[in-house]
Amino acid sequence: MKTAQLLVASFLLCIAATAATPSSINNDDSCDVKVGPAATLLLPYFEVDVSGTSGRTTLFTITNVSRYPQIAHVTLWTDWAFPVLTFNVFLTGYDVQAINLADILIRGTIAPPSGTSSAATPGSLSVSTNPNIRASADCANTPGTVPASILTAVRSALTTGVFNPGGGVTGCSTTGAVHSDAIGYATIDLVASCTDRTPLDPLFYTADLLFDNVLLGDYQQIGAVPSGTGIASALDAAGNPMVHVRAVPEGGGAGSNVATGLPYTFYDRYTPSATRTMDRRQPLPSTFAARYIQGGPSNLATNLTIWREGTGGRTCAAYINNSAIPIAEVIRFDEHENASITRICDFVNPFCGRPSLPSSSSFSSSDTTYPNLFGPDVGGWLYLNLNNGGSTTYSVTGDAGPTNVRTSLAPAGATTTAGPRPSQNWVTVTMFGTVGGNRMTAEYDAAPLGNGCTAAAFQGAGFIHFFNEPPVNTAVPIGPAGGVFVCPPGTTLTDGTTTLCTGTNVNPKP
Repeated sequence: MKTAQLLVASFLLCIAATAATPSSINNDDSCDVKVGPAATLLLPYFEVDVSGTSGRTTLFTITNVSRYPQIAHVTLWTDWAFPVLTFNVFLTGYDVQAINLADILIRGTIAPPSGTSSAATPGSLSVSTNPNIRASADCANTPGTVPASILTAVRSALTTGVFNPGGGVTGCSTTGAVHSDAIGYATIDLVASCTDRTPLDPLFYTADLLFDNVLLGDYQQIGAVPSGTGIASALDAAGNPMVHVRAVPEGGGAGSNVATGLPYTFYDRYTPSATRTMDRRQPLPSTFAARYIQGGPSNLATNLTIWREGTGGRTCAAYINNSAIPIAEVIRFDEHENASITRICDFVNPFCGRPSLPSSSSFSSSDTTYPNLFGPDVGGWLYLNLNNGGSTTYSVTGDAGPTNVRTSLAPAGATTTAGPRPSQNWVTVTMFGTVGGNRMTAEYDAAPLGNGCTAAAFQGAGFIHFFNEPPVNTAVPIGPAGGVFVCPPGTTLTDGTTTLCTGTNVNPKP
């Protein structure tokens, strides 16, 4: 039989930074995030109709692809990055466990009917022990139901932003936005024992986190209703892999502080000040390219689901900072390469602000967060520079680099910077609509234009943009990280006056 452990989140402080150490070529050492066995899974967005009337919910599944038993520690966060609930999923070797968040948030049970405990019998190809797990017995006798008082507090935090569980736990009234559905995101981490700690607790890094890349995950969103203007209808269902965040380098017991070449890590703003890269999990990118279809004869529409690294989180009052995290730049390109930039301003309103999004959200591409459509085209792509500009809670607190703006019409002093520490983000694209009477949906990850170790992209000046004037400064073009042609060995490529390539593609032997 299986059971599960659940707890109300604890709220602990975290502090400043240390530098990363040299990288290696061992253990698939890379900053490129891919769908492959990982030490942490990120569910970037969930939505559950807690009234239970519509059936709208989010499902996710965790798979252990190793022969050893593993513990997956699940943390549910609000859309303002406030942790409200944790529970542990004990996986035998080659085990798989599905979770319906409606079971938890409506019915107060986890993985009915038999839960997720260490009492399960391993399969014939599995082994019964894992040297990195301290005490699997901790996972055998934990409750599989959520006490009514805790469930009420969790639902309140996810729908009204008010968290007040009682029992001596400090409440908070600014945990998330107000919405009828429970909305937030989830992290699933490989750990050494079944505990109640969240990533806000320094002991989570020194005593709990493990580093073997053995977990796979996927999710399904049932009956989502994208918001925004224009075409809007419910999705029957959409599904995608979770974000697979690997530990680099792989392996080691809880508390092992192994050198990593990562400049910062996924849990950077929570790790202890003396060991800022202790979690060794890859950082996520900040720039993306996302296709959209918005209208047309088939009435197709596009929804963008976006997870963003928050900036607050040390005190209750700080979580409101994660309600509207600034976006560096969004540019819409239609099918004829016409560009429109975020926030169209004019002489009457010359200082309109940049758009913003919370830590977790899902909106139609027609939402006012994104640039307007100006021509007849209903398709194209969005350039998303989601860097929030830095935070004192990060190990690198802000950007340091060139100060530039994309348009000569920006007001005096309206310069932006680019440097080594962009904020982390993830974007998924959902295209849906009715074609020939059939409701169709396709969901996939937007394409990152760099990885988590790429320096911050140039941040354009979206402060002023008149009508449909092209916003792009060609001296600093939009494009993938790097963006400069590599010279063939022994040659130099020029246009007659300017060198157009740099370096060579000859790599040293490992």
